[in-house]
Amino acid sequence: MKAEELVDLAPVIPVVVLDDPDAAVPLARALLAGGLPAIEVTLRTQSALESIERIAAEVPDAVVGAGTIVTPEDAERAAGAGARFLVSPGATDTLRRAMNATGLPFLPGVSSASEAMALLEHDVTVMKFFPAEQSGGAACLKALYGPLPQITFCPTGGITTDNAPKYLELPNVACVGGSWLTPSDVVREGDWDRIEKLAKAAAALAR
Repeated sequence: MKAEELVDLAPVIPVVVLDDPDAAVPLARALLAGGLPAIEVTLRTQSALESIERIAAEVPDAVVGAGTIVTPEDAERAAGAGARFLVSPGATDTLRRAMNATGLPFLPGVSSASEAMALLEHDVTVMKFFPAEQSGGAACLKALYGPLPQITFCPTGGITTDNAPKYLELPNVACVGGSWLTPSDVVREGDWDRIEKLAKAAAALAR
């Protein structure tokens, strides 16, 4: 799978923080049932890699990825756990090379024209825009489209069900990343029906 195909799977990529690996499989199944096949599990918890392993093994129709990739070791470990894509908050040359070396599609994070242009020099045209709301939001991405129309973005950071539509209507936005689909209390309670309903609402957002 290429990065272009990844961001076209659904209008929203859920950004998931998992403290309990036992929740990984039912959560992934609920998101998938709701129409969101791509799932970003962030490497912010001790159970993240195990969660990715479980989803990869038990929910093969889900496209599970790893987020918060900040070191080459993160990229290697995520790939070894079965991640099918990588997402980073930023992109140094060292990290870009490491993510590229895994052979997986990756969404490197940028928040400025210069950062985006640096990645273009290495033929990277699909990027994460982060932190989206704090970096100028949809207005910033609209402005970037003029000089950099060849870049496709997945904005993440401060995205909600209310402001997602204004991003998705932009020609240079393929999807958004959001954590609103998996509230920590809902995950902790194991309310998978609620997660599925949130996913269905997100999957129905127009692009």
